[in-house]
Amino acid sequence: MNIPSNTSQPRSRNGSKKTASAKTGQPRARRSRTPAAPVVPDPTREIAYDIVRGVIENRRMLETTLGRSQEAREAEPRDRAAAHRLGAATLRHLGTLSTVLEPFLRKQPPEPVRVALLIGACQLLFLETPPHAAVGTTVNLLRRRDLAPFAGLANAVLRKVATQGVTLLEGLDQERLNIPGWMWSSWKYLGPGVARKIARGLAQEAPLDLTLKSDAPPMEEGIVLPTGSVRFPAGTRVPDLPGFEEGTFWVQDAAAALPARLLAAKPGEHVADLCAAPGGKTAQLACTGAQVTALERDPARLERLKENLTRLKLDTVRTVCADAAAWQPEAPLDAILLDAPCSATGTARRHPDALWIKRPRDFAALIEAQTGLLAAAARMLKPGGRLVYAVCSLQQEEGPDQARKIAGQFGLKADPIRPEEMQDLPEALTPEGWVRTHPGLWPDLGGMDGFFAARFIKES
Repeated sequence: MNIPSNTSQPRSRNGSKKTASAKTGQPRARRSRTPAAPVVPDPTREIAYDIVRGVIENRRMLETTLGRSQEAREAEPRDRAAAHRLGAATLRHLGTLSTVLEPFLRKQPPEPVRVALLIGACQLLFLETPPHAAVGTTVNLLRRRDLAPFAGLANAVLRKVATQGVTLLEGLDQERLNIPGWMWSSWKYLGPGVARKIARGLAQEAPLDLTLKSDAPPMEEGIVLPTGSVRFPAGTRVPDLPGFEEGTFWVQDAAAALPARLLAAKPGEHVADLCAAPGGKTAQLACTGAQVTALERDPARLERLKENLTRLKLDTVRTVCADAAAWQPEAPLDAILLDAPCSATGTARRHPDALWIKRPRDFAALIEAQTGLLAAAARMLKPGGRLVYAVCSLQQEEGPDQARKIAGQFGLKADPIRPEEMQDLPEALTPEGWVRTHPGLWPDLGGMDGFFAARFIKES
């Protein structure tokens, strides 16, 4: 997203034109006769800055930056949460923010400076930050990052955004701007107008959804959704909710709770969750009384899974650190849930970085890996065994195309999901008997993630 030049030239306070740097084309910073005051550290903006730079410059996931950043690990939980919110909001409105900044820049500044401007503009236009705070913290951020020559530019540009930005927003098609063009086009298969509904859902911060154990007492707060999940406002602190220490619930988007339900595991059945971390679907399966094996190839993610199961007091689950593509059970299984690694474009409400780090050429490797996991899952099943294939993706290649390709391969045949199984969310059932959710569903309730699920049976 290039920011075109603006022909106007900033003026100093006395009205004279400032000289421009021959190297950058931006105004030179005014030399001060007195040493600049020390800049107070601001963990929220510093961490948010690293998050957005990681996505824009390196196509690095937001959570990866948080995990690697020493500053993020040492930050207070409140600062870390605020940084996550600021970084995610900037990415959620990235196209709009870039467009708003265009008229105020004669030419595109260096990328690190542009990131700071995007974060400052996001605070002004979407987070209701007072102008003096948004401008001042951005100027200080540039100084702390050895970009002091651009502090004057940031001050001038963001002051204009503060006074004119809201007016500029009125004429913009924000829903279209905030989705990469190739991705918007790829969603046309979902039907007329659905891409815009999805974009509208992605513009909102996602609420918090919980899945309760079947014997858990009802929660006095929260909204019970048609599918049974309990929804709380975005920003709700999970450890503060009643029942957390007792292990009566776990965090799981309402859409993410559907695939395990469609597997319909029964008490005593031998069931595997092949890509199990962080464990929400594993917990669902364990609560049915089935004998569950949870596979996870990443040791760190497996430890997180174990911690979650311990809190939930689900000690009957067998956990295995293994690659599902190579693992074999001791005996054929009755049922398998494969929530396969994918582009994760369906989770962009919570992870807006997914919109900007993926490229069309990334899908070939993902699809090949998914096909390998499906073949492995088929080998693990006993004749008549059930398989639910799911992805948290909105992409046709990873959902419908895979389901069509699977049917008839690896000894699997389609087992269409029946209308009575989706009575609480009939709009998600496709004519083929698949389940397709997306962020445009339930707009009055706060939306849901994008998931695709299809069910198969192992032939004799």
